[in-house]
Amino acid sequence: MYTMDKNEIIADWLDAWNCHDIDRIMAHYAEEIEFTAQTVVARWGKADGKLVGKAELRKHFEKGLELAPKIHFEADQILWSPIGYAVLYRRENNNEVLDAVELNAEGLAVKVTAYYLDVQP
Repeated sequence: MYTMDKNEIIADWLDAWNCHDIDRIMAHYAEEIEFTAQTVVARWGKADGKLVGKAELRKHFEKGLELAPKIHFEADQILWSPIGYAVLYRRENNNEVLDAVELNAEGLAVKVTAYYLDVQP
């Protein structure tokens, strides 16, 4: 099914963010990714908070790296489901985030909903 197990997927995703490696970050997402987050509302004015496709998501993540040049994630908890996982992590600004991630057969994220404890720009 997946070329990496879920623990490896999450570890690589965290490391990609912590290295600020946009290409490695994007390698975790399928072309048809559907991403929903409060940051989409804040940055792009999309009332539903939704982005569709890797091109939109890449632009969003590039903006996030620009806004937070010292971005760093530390995983606190990982919860599993048959179709993906949820990861609770803390950011460099101490904000807590929960990403609920649905994976395809290749282990790429096809749907992500991000939940923030505090508003994130």
